[in-house]
Formats: sequence, structure tokens, C-alpha cells
Amino acid sequence: MSPLPKYLSVFKQLLEAHGGPGFEEDVRNLILPHLSEYASQIWTDPLGNLVGLVPGVGEGRRPRVLVSAHIDEIALVVTRIEAGGFLRLAQAGGFDPRALVGQEVLVHTQSGRIFGVIGAKPPHLTPPSERSKAAKLEDLYVDLALPEEEVRSRVRIGDRVTIHRAPLDLLNGRIAGKSVDNRASAAVLLEALALLKGMAHSADLYAVFTVQEEVGLRGARTAGFGLAPDIAIAVDVTFGAFPGQAPDESFPLEGGVAISFGPNLHRRVFKRLVDCAEKYRVPYQIELSQRPVGADANAFQISGPGLAAALIGPPIRYMHTSVETVAYDDIWQCARLLAHYVAEVDAAQVEELTCY
Repeated sequence: MSPLPKYLSVFKQLLEAHGGPGFEEDVRNLILPHLSEYASQIWTDPLGNLVGLVPGVGEGRRPRVLVSAHIDEIALVVTRIEAGGFLRLAQAGGFDPRALVGQEVLVHTQSGRIFGVIGAKPPHLTPPSERSKAAKLEDLYVDLALPEEEVRSRVRIGDRVTIHRAPLDLLNGRIAGKSVDNRASAAVLLEALALLKGMAHSADLYAVFTVQEEVGLRGARTAGFGLAPDIAIAVDVTFGAFPGQAPDESFPLEGGVAISFGPNLHRRVFKRLVDCAEKYRVPYQIELSQRPVGADANAFQISGPGLAAALIGPPIRYMHTSVETVAYDDIWQCARLLAHYVAEVDAAQVEELTCY
């Protein structure tokens, strides 16, 4: 009988945690005790990546497989304190300003977190010429409901601002939250480690929870170079289908794992992933990525001497909003594929990576 998902409640904790690019420590600390169940060695590198080594069995040089899930979320940064104590903002990641109006936020200061809201001009006071235009980021502000003097004493330019929203259980095993991108993939990696514990594998697995992906794949760049694996698989979310999305650029929820294929990605690793999905009856869908992928795999491919990179992940709806939505079954299917793939990696597969 197939084991059941183990990390659903942990996934919801990860969604509530706050970790903008460069400030991922709260998320890292949530993952650490769970990673400790599987890894023989755990460390954090100077950039902030959390790395766990799950050794394989066998003598001699074992295949080295890196699997990554980035744990930062898109965030905002305080750029100016206006008269009245209102905060102006810049981005740390890719928000659409239209999705920010009316959001509840947390401002992360040295003295602690302060709740606020992102306000905008009410429609009653908006001239007709502006009503059809989306609010620009420079027109938005955070209202902390504090006197200006107190705001200036507690808030500093550069303080991070994150969306404050509890995850929401929707029907049919679907979950909405502010940071499904990419805490969903952190859950994939934890679920895969739990499954892999019951399998024999010859590969040394480096489970890497990377940082600063949303501002330039920085954690992946250093991890790929520093660990020098034979194979590097990035797990990241892709676009879920909903009205208005182009059908060739989005994928149905509960349609299974999206396996990417394109020039950023190694053809033989891609084929092995597809073969593995079919062998173990893991539902999957193919995502064509003819442009550079916007995920850790982009950095892995050209890290060090060049790595055999791959990209898989679950589809989510409403990416880079506060209500990103995922089906946990897709997370689970990604974990199944990942565990079976790693369990089957051997020296012969590594040797064939240079054969085209």
C-alpha cells in the first residue's frame, strides 16, 4: 500500500512563514527539524542555502544528485517615509501592483513586526480619467496607523514588507496562500525524502532549499557551483490553467507533474523523468520551455563546468498574488516522481550524460 502524504500541515506552516529574498531564516528554521530526519549532514552556506546530504549505498564514487526548492517569496522594501507616517515601497521580486491594493502586510523592523495595510485612493475621490488605469507601485503606500514620529523611530529604509495572509483550505484538496511559490516545492522535497527513506538508492542526494531565487537565482548559482553534482533538478511551480490563460502556457491542477523540456534542460535527464513517471504511473504533463526557464535550473545548467539540469513542479493558479492556489495531490505526485527517479540513478546514467 502506498504511503500517504506526510507534510500537509507543515506545508501550511511554511505558507504562513515570512521570508523575502535574503531574509529566509524563519522558513529555514521550520524546515530544519524535518530535514534532520533524513540527512546525515546538514549545513547552511554563506549565502543562506540550507543543504542536507542523504548518502547513497555502495563503495567507490557514487552519483551526486542535487534537488532544489527555493524558499524565498516575493516581498517589498520600504523606500521612503512620507509625511503622516505612510511608507512608500519598492519590489523584491515580481509583484503585479494591481494585486497589492487592499492587502494586509507585515513590516519587519529591528524592534519587531508591525501590521499595516496597503491603501489606495478610493474610487469616490478618483478622477474619471484615472478610473480605468491600474494603480502603480509608486502610488501605493503602507498605513501602519501610527503617529509619524513613532513610525520614524521604528521603521528604517530597507525594512522588508511581506503579505500577511493565512492559508485557506478550498474544496477538493486545494490550498490557497501567499507563498505557494515556492513553499509547494519545499513540501515536494520533504515528501520525496520521506518516500526515499524506504527505498535503496546508490546516489548521494543533496537536498537544497535555496534562497534569493526571486531576485536572480542566486542561491542556485552558488549551490550548483559549490556542490558540483552530476545531475541538478530544480523543483518549482508553473502556471495553472484558469480562464484567460493561454492553453499552451498553463496546465490543469490535478493534471500531475509538469516536466519541462527545452534547451535549458538536459535531454537525457528529461527522458529518464518521463520514463520513470510512466513506469510508476505518476501522472505528468510536458511543459515546453524554449526560452530560458525562470527557475533554479537556468542557473544550474551553466554552473561550474555545466550541470545536467532538469525542472519539474506542480502547477499553481494566480502566481505572484496572495491567493496562489495548488492541489496537494500535484505536490504528492511530484514527490513520488522525484523519489523514484533518485532511487534509479546509477553510475551508468551519469556516464551517458555526455552522450548526445
